Amino acid sequence: MGNYNSVLKMQEIVFDKIEFNRKGFKTDSELSYRLKILIGNTEDEKYKVTLVINGIKEKEYEFEISLSGFFILENAEDLPDDLKQSLIKKNTVAIMMPYLRSQISLLTAQPGTESVVLPVFNVNKMIKD
Repeated sequence: MGNYNSVLKMQEIVFDKIEFNRKGFKTDSELSYRLKILIGNTEDEKYKVTLVINGIKEKEYEFEISLSGFFILENAEDLPDDLKQSLIKKNTVAIMMPYLRSQISLLTAQPGTESVVLPVFNVNKMIKD
């Protein structure tokens, strides 16, 4: 059997901010949201990837969630730089999305609201756009 371990390793994942603001009672309005992806490096050569999502359901509530993951590339010296960048840009976001989706469902499962289950995102297309 071959070695199928990824060179990409997640070391930590933390929620930086979870905020929910009630604006009114349950409405028929649709949830709109905006997702930002921020990628940087830390002093100890880790990659820090932060997902920030802002959601608004008109006249009902607003929320903001910020989630940061800290990743390293292990034994990746022989990988081309474009492959390394692709792993950091795409795979880190794909790894983090289930945590973000789950937190949104938990956060919106408040009395007087309908719990939101975000669809599965096409991370490749999202990064490209």
